[in-house]
Amino acid sequence: MTQWIKRGLLYVFLIALAVVMIYPLLWMAGSSFKDNQEIFTSLSIFPTKWDFSAYPEGWKGNGRITYTKYFLNTFLLVIPTVACTVMSSTIVAFGFARFRFPFDKLLFALMLSTLLLPEQTLLVPRYLIFKRLNWLDSYKTFIIPALFATYPFFIYMMIQFIRGIPRELDESAKIDGCNAFQIFGKIIMPLSKPAMFSVIIFQFVWRWNDFFNPLIYINDIKKYPLSLALRSALDISDTVHWNRLMAMSLAAMLPPVLLYIVAQKYFVEGIATTGLKG
Repeated sequence: MTQWIKRGLLYVFLIALAVVMIYPLLWMAGSSFKDNQEIFTSLSIFPTKWDFSAYPEGWKGNGRITYTKYFLNTFLLVIPTVACTVMSSTIVAFGFARFRFPFDKLLFALMLSTLLLPEQTLLVPRYLIFKRLNWLDSYKTFIIPALFATYPFFIYMMIQFIRGIPRELDESAKIDGCNAFQIFGKIIMPLSKPAMFSVIIFQFVWRWNDFFNPLIYINDIKKYPLSLALRSALDISDTVHWNRLMAMSLAAMLPPVLLYIVAQKYFVEGIATTGLKG
């Protein structure tokens, strides 16, 4: 009986914690159907009068650029960055996990040490480099660095996963005449799908929600991703239409949520096995 009471109290606590965590999201969703006055006079999730106009009106943006353009900009920034990240990180991780070469441990330690660097310390050097390369105000500042495995967290995660793949598979492939590239393409990559999906989801969400880096590198409003577009909505006029802003914020949340739902199986498996292996 005592065990049931403890379990019941635990469930009550977890449900209460979940309500506290999810309430702001539910309130945001409900606020997208309210008018401005009701948003600031009621804490209720549900509006007294349902108003659906915030979605079509909010989608118009500033009148010159619609959210169709902002969504397209975000996809053009995020998808190539994610693709380059997962491929480059997997290739580098394969090298560290399966090969021995001069100074490999030193290079691995240096790679991990970059995780300790605060992001702010890299802003000025990156900005100066990108300025000299004439990459500012373009998505090159995000895509090209990702092509060269500049995310040590993902490299480390992939290394841990690949180390858990039996080396006997590599040896069998070598006996069959496979070289390193064939081993990588036919064995390592197919077996690394869970970890690769974890990288895809993490990087997609981080780049999708990234505000600070686009703020530094993107100046043209026609190239703004959603994060900057939502912030710029506060500066369009003296009157902020909060219901429209909530509606567009809710719309901006949908792609990462849908991606997680679709890839949830691989994501959970990748996180679990990466944490256990190595």
